[in-house]
Amino acid sequence: MRLVLCGGGTGGHIYPALSVLEALTQELGLDNDLDVLYLGQAGALEDELVSRAGIPFQTIPSGPVRGRRPWELPGSLMRISVGTWKARRALSRFRAQAVLATGGYASVPIAIGAWTKRVPLVVFLPDVLPGWAVRFMARLAQRVAVSAPVTPARVLDGKVRVTGYPVRRAFWLAEKVEGRKRIGLDLEEKVLLVSGASQGARSINEAVAGSLRGLLELCQVVHICGQRDYPWLREVRASLNGGLRERYFLFPYLHEELPWAMAAADLAVTRAGASVLGELPAVGLPAVLVPYPHAGGHQRHNARYLEEMGAAVVVEDGQLREVLLPLVGELLSDERRRQEMATAARRLARPDAACNIARLLLEVAEAP
Repeated sequence: MRLVLCGGGTGGHIYPALSVLEALTQELGLDNDLDVLYLGQAGALEDELVSRAGIPFQTIPSGPVRGRRPWELPGSLMRISVGTWKARRALSRFRAQAVLATGGYASVPIAIGAWTKRVPLVVFLPDVLPGWAVRFMARLAQRVAVSAPVTPARVLDGKVRVTGYPVRRAFWLAEKVEGRKRIGLDLEEKVLLVSGASQGARSINEAVAGSLRGLLELCQVVHICGQRDYPWLREVRASLNGGLRERYFLFPYLHEELPWAMAAADLAVTRAGASVLGELPAVGLPAVLVPYPHAGGHQRHNARYLEEMGAAVVVEDGQLREVLLPLVGELLSDERRRQEMATAARRLARPDAACNIARLLLEVAEAP
């Protein structure tokens, strides 16, 4: 099969595509019968992550539409038009038999190109409430995969499958003791994981910095802060006394080690991008979710879903600074509550999600 992958902007769009590819090659055994091309934007996160994975990458321009000022729209529409033309050419030259789009505006020209070239398209809707771009692409698709059964009925019809959110195989292999050894954590003390997702989150980082000494007296902190805030947080770390400094593990980003860091933790404080629907359940990690308050508010729906299922506590972005320390202290001291949250998270786990989407691709590629 000759497969094109696309999805960009955040790890929540890119990692699902890579997870499905992993399922096709390792679990369904197509390694020798699969040619793959990833289409995305140059210099974006997908360029970096796909290159690290050793997958051929080709640049396709695109542009955002939602939230643009009126005078910015013509430029975005022009980039989408050029991107669609380039995507059509790339699909023809590659002789694509199927396309998997996992969201983000970077995918739109490729989805349009696939539709106009009659290349079968599978679209994955990662969030509980899908964004504009991925809802638009779903209209063009032969099959649509969704993470959760609560996705609104208006985007569901006969071509939709509830597959779960696909995560990398490492999430199903990672366990606490080995994770703590890999990061260099004490095996006995409590561990808090803080993450603002692939791009970092300034408000979470500032809240952690403001409560850092108190947090470090409670537990070890693994803080994935993003490239932008890493320099000033590194100075904050340097200002701590030696004992506290050794309990603060600061990283701009984690790639291969992320599943192990999550498995090592007793509690997470994180944004509520789509990846929380797959990664937290996979490792059974209780979480305090802080939805990003912009970008259509889709993170709030992800967070509320996990909270309603008993796996998380939701804190609004503007309240985090004042409640972070007491809430973390309360949850870390309540073993029974955290175990109940962990059990609730594991009930949502879908180890078969990546294979489910992989089979959809095989289904559309083999259709007459």
